[in-house]
Amino acid sequence: MRGLTVFVVVMGVVIVVGFAAVIATIVGRLSRGEGGGVHAFAAAPIVIPKGARVAAMTADADRLVLRLELPGGGQQIVILDLASGRRLGTIPLQPAP
Repeated sequence: MRGLTVFVVVMGVVIVVGFAAVIATIVGRLSRGEGGGVHAFAAAPIVIPKGARVAAMTADADRLVLRLELPGGGQQIVILDLASGRRLGTIPLQPAP
């Protein structure tokens, strides 16, 4: 009977310690932003020429590439860094002569 009592007490302690570990893990992940919920994203607006429209968009692991159709009939490629929202470059597209 004494062995059963010791077993029950040890199992109770294991359950309490395990529950505390689960709570500590949840609180730690939420405080670091690893909760798996919706993350806020705020970046500077992307400025495109007036009258231009986005004709195509392609995303890579860390880049966003936009193909713009300009109002005068030309086209332009804009490359953005996804992590910062910063414009990395612009490539004007011109037809061959």
